[in-house]
Amino acid sequence: MNYSVDSRTANTIGLAGVAEMARRNSIRYGLIASTIDGRRKGACLFCQEYFMDLYLLAELKTISLKVTTVDMQKPPPDFRTNFQATPPPILIDNGDAILENEKIERHIMKNIPGGHNLFIQDKDVATLVENLYSKLKLLLLNAKDKDKDPKSSSLMSHLRKIDEHLGRKGTRFLTGDTMCCFDCELMPRLQHIRVAGKYFADFEIPESMVHLWRYMHHMYRLDAFLQSCPADQDIINHYKLQQSMKMKKHEELETPTFTTSIPIEVNDD
Repeated sequence: MNYSVDSRTANTIGLAGVAEMARRNSIRYGLIASTIDGRRKGACLFCQEYFMDLYLLAELKTISLKVTTVDMQKPPPDFRTNFQATPPPILIDNGDAILENEKIERHIMKNIPGGHNLFIQDKDVATLVENLYSKLKLLLLNAKDKDKDPKSSSLMSHLRKIDEHLGRKGTRFLTGDTMCCFDCELMPRLQHIRVAGKYFADFEIPESMVHLWRYMHHMYRLDAFLQSCPADQDIINHYKLQQSMKMKKHEELETPTFTTSIPIEVNDD
């Protein structure tokens, strides 16, 4: 696939080929912009999750995809006119707008060609993914408490369950050797855990969780994740804003960094 990148305030990534686009669903997707520069991708977990879903479908050429970052302080004119104060994610399918998270997920599953193949039913995996983010928030809440040891946190226990699940499955992804909706949900959360957990609580995923690191290694090699991933600085600033911490002036000038290294050796088989 050939993507073109426009670095204007409405930062757009779109499929080339007008004739190709005419034969497929034309999807426009608005995700929240960086709170640092208002242009690059922001750190909204739902925005990244649905971006990954749509990116995978675009790779299969079932849709043409145009992604726009929306700065809520200075939204693009058409977004400001049509959606007013509605925050992203926003999905527009051939002119029809879907604005709520659950409705976006349902629309991808039921109305976008190939979308139903991403949505696998697995209650155990759903539980592993759904409850993870609340454990991160608890870790960050307790970060200033010196009596709280991150290594014994509920987050660590939960990650261990995911590692054990991946070990039992023996597959590249959560439910098999092909990606599904659960992977698009889990990996953005793991990235927030790596970046924000380290910054605020000196929390690190142990090297002993080899199955989890192997999983992350495979995800870091996929365009669906790399193209949708926010910069480390945007993830950190996302939680600074939640804690009413002020951004330092120099942060706007920093070159964006992306944590995608892993601490163990992994074979690509």
